Amino acid sequence: MHDIRSIRENPAAFDKGLRNRGMEPLSERLIVLDDARKAAVSALQAATERRNAMSKEIGQAKAKKDEARAQELMAEVTRIKETMPELEEAERAADKALFEALAAIPNIPKEDVPVGSDEHGNVERHRFGAPPTINNARQHFEIGEALGLMDFETAAKMSGARFVILKGQLARLERALGQFMIDLHTSEHGYTEVNPPLLVRDDAMFGTAQLPKFEDDQFWAFPGSSLEQAVAAALEGQPRDALQKIIRDTRYGMIPTAEVTLTNLVREQILSEEELPLRFTALTPSFRAEAGSAGRDTRGMIRQHQFVKCELVSVTTPETSADEHERMLTCAENVLKKLELPFRTMTLCTGDMGFSSTKTYDIEVWLPGQGMYREISSCSVCSDFQARRMNARYRSASEKSPRFVHTLNGSGLAVGRTLVAVLENYQNEDGSVTIPTALQPYMGGLTRIEA
Repeated sequence: MHDIRSIRENPAAFDKGLRNRGMEPLSERLIVLDDARKAAVSALQAATERRNAMSKEIGQAKAKKDEARAQELMAEVTRIKETMPELEEAERAADKALFEALAAIPNIPKEDVPVGSDEHGNVERHRFGAPPTINNARQHFEIGEALGLMDFETAAKMSGARFVILKGQLARLERALGQFMIDLHTSEHGYTEVNPPLLVRDDAMFGTAQLPKFEDDQFWAFPGSSLEQAVAAALEGQPRDALQKIIRDTRYGMIPTAEVTLTNLVREQILSEEELPLRFTALTPSFRAEAGSAGRDTRGMIRQHQFVKCELVSVTTPETSADEHERMLTCAENVLKKLELPFRTMTLCTGDMGFSSTKTYDIEVWLPGQGMYREISSCSVCSDFQARRMNARYRSASEKSPRFVHTLNGSGLAVGRTLVAVLENYQNEDGSVTIPTALQPYMGGLTRIEA
């Protein structure tokens, strides 16, 4: 969420940031909306003050027994009162128009973010490890299906496309990966483990900016017969706004990432500076509708509707968020280093970074079966963009007024994609898969998965 006062103070910088994202300048339109809001507020305030002043004059006129003047004033107060609902509605409408316009605008990139229109503008930061030489490397789904431990067909019968069933040692290996990640981040990286809800209200989704722009990318759950009641209301001809309110008041969003719940832990709070930084991690299922991914990664586990992810979230002061971003990246990369998986880290360009982000690093792991690097983690710093939407602030001992915190989030890592990387990088010619050394204690000492 953007601060209209900041936009007013430096519209050129705001518009430059939007242009770098490939968007048209918006400062002029936003300032017009803010002017309309201010005018509506002033009109309502002036009417209120005039009504109050005249009410006082009525008392004075009555005290002087000037009934004619009192009646004249009372008539004017009545007229003003009749205009108040219209003025109040005008203020609400103007405030809503500005709020919705600001809520739909992505964050402004940092100055050091490379400018580009899409993933081709991303810049490589560094690499770790050399891709292994594997003759006739197979993709993960070929390996898993040959082992008899990865079943897409039965999952599709139950749930449709983009689901998978893992069995036996592959199911255990995925569980081992998640436990390894959460243990690493809590025992070595200083994160506090959280077991959060998987279902959240709209306000939480708005806070981390899944709403309103990405509503179609979410899965929604409706308790009991609430959806049927909304449909019945629609059939009865209730207006669209009323129907939307019924739906949004009753539904739950199924989290697309634990970023939603972990970041909202500080929602509507004023923290002390001494409490910061806060570092949270959670290992949870995540759910994504993948509304814009038709035809992409239709085979395998790369792009699923349901998957497990280990999430990292930090809450910091504005002065320390850049350093915290580098620290978070190191923590996420350390997972791959301990698993001895080759990867490269990219700085995303302005046209490829996420809506809330002001700077993002993507970690891409090497997949021999595909012969390419694929994203396995994004680590983003969001400045105060999410904090404004959540009203999350902190108070410094040296300052009178509270300030908005900065928030950061990253995958540490996506468990399913890490399983994909392990299968492809540790595959053997006989169809078996060697278990990375770091995971063997989580696998009861098992060193290889065989058919």
